Amino acid sequence: MLKDNLLMLRNIHGYSQEEVAERIEISRQAYAKWESGATIPDVEKCGKLAEMYGTTIDSLIRTEKEEGIGVLPPAPKGKNIWGSVTVSDRGQIVIPKGARDKFNLSGGQRLIVLSDESGIALVPAESFEENMKKAMEYMSRDAIN
Repeated sequence: MLKDNLLMLRNIHGYSQEEVAERIEISRQAYAKWESGATIPDVEKCGKLAEMYGTTIDSLIRTEKEEGIGVLPPAPKGKNIWGSVTVSDRGQIVIPKGARDKFNLSGGQRLIVLSDESGIALVPAESFEENMKKAMEYMSRDAIN
C-alpha cells in the first residue's frame, strides 16, 4: 500500500517527515497522515513524491511482497523488481512470468549471462549481439580516423 511505500522510501533515503513535507510543500502533519494511512495524497503530490524518490506513481502506490522477504521497496524509475528465484541443483531458474511477458521471452530463446561484483543479468542474445556489432563498427570507424 501507499502508506507502506512512503514509510519505506523515506527511511531508505534517510529523510525525516519534516524534510519530505518541505520538499513537496505540505505540512509535516499532512505527510504523517499519509504514512499512517489516515489520508492519501492527490495525484499532483504523488507525482512530486515519485519524482523525489526516483520512482513512478505506479510503483509508489503498489505494494510488492516476496515470500521470505516481505514487502519490497518500489523499484527506481525504469527499473523493475521481479521477485526472487531459486536455483535448482542443476543450476536452473524459472524467470518470473511478469519479466518473461515484459521482455517477450519464450522457451528455447537464447540469453547472454552478464555479471559484475554484485550480481548477474540476463540479456536476450539477439539484443546483445546487435549491440556488440554496433560497438565493433564504431570502434572500426574510430580506428580508421
